[in-house]
Amino acid sequence: MSETQLAAPRPTRAEPTGEDRRRPRRAATRHRLQLSVLLPWVVPVLVILGWQWASSTGAISPSILPPPSKVLATAEQLWTAGELQRHLTVSLRRILIGFTLGASIGLVLGFVVGLSRIAEGLVDRTLQMLRALPHLALVPLLIAAFGIGELPKVVLVTLGVIFPVYLNTVAGIRTVDPKLVQLGESYGLGRGARIRDIIVPGAMPMILTGIRYALGVAWLTLVIAETIATSEGIGFLAQNGRNMLRNDRIVLAILLYAVAGLLADQITRLIEARVLRWNPHYQGGNR
Repeated sequence: MSETQLAAPRPTRAEPTGEDRRRPRRAATRHRLQLSVLLPWVVPVLVILGWQWASSTGAISPSILPPPSKVLATAEQLWTAGELQRHLTVSLRRILIGFTLGASIGLVLGFVVGLSRIAEGLVDRTLQMLRALPHLALVPLLIAAFGIGELPKVVLVTLGVIFPVYLNTVAGIRTVDPKLVQLGESYGLGRGARIRDIIVPGAMPMILTGIRYALGVAWLTLVIAETIATSEGIGFLAQNGRNMLRNDRIVLAILLYAVAGLLADQITRLIEARVLRWNPHYQGGNR
């Protein structure tokens, strides 16, 4: 071998740049994001496919459980006639009014009781007794007191929302670390500043959990509320389907309640991710 060949430098591998090192991480992040978006829909899609197959093959009688294609055709027919929009609008209005009133009352009572032992002694036991009352038992009383208009329906939803928000608000305030409150006192923070800067942020995860749960209870309560004599709303759609022996309308009403509850939960998750972005457990909306 010649001296020239011996002296020739060996080719060196290029060092990976920062962009090269970041590229696999970005690909993995995209993959996890796609998986988190698609994974929750796997079971619902399989259920719908199995439902369609069972109804089409006669494994389940279509007169008992109509196939998804029949329910979708009914929804399209009602939408074209303008009925579906009307029922949805009425139910959403009832939920919005009832939930707003119930959540506001629950938050106020929760903060008063959570911050004051005297208030707890005065009102907590009474609220616990009211919480134990079943909604169905209240329907005749509400009809007798308020008639069959919109008010008893809104009151029933309001009562269903108050207690989850109240209980979680009290629990959130009571679980705030007392050392943080003492630290605020040592820095000269007044009572109002301690509530605003320490207690409210510390209790917020529990409060938002209560609001999420209360949204689900609100839709469940609305099912009961809309059995009161009414001519509008998703509950009326189900009642009308029962009277007309139209199971496709009943199933459509059930699906509308389910979708509405899911959308409400997703909206609350987005609010959680934004309000609690300082909390590592809520970053990215993962919970």
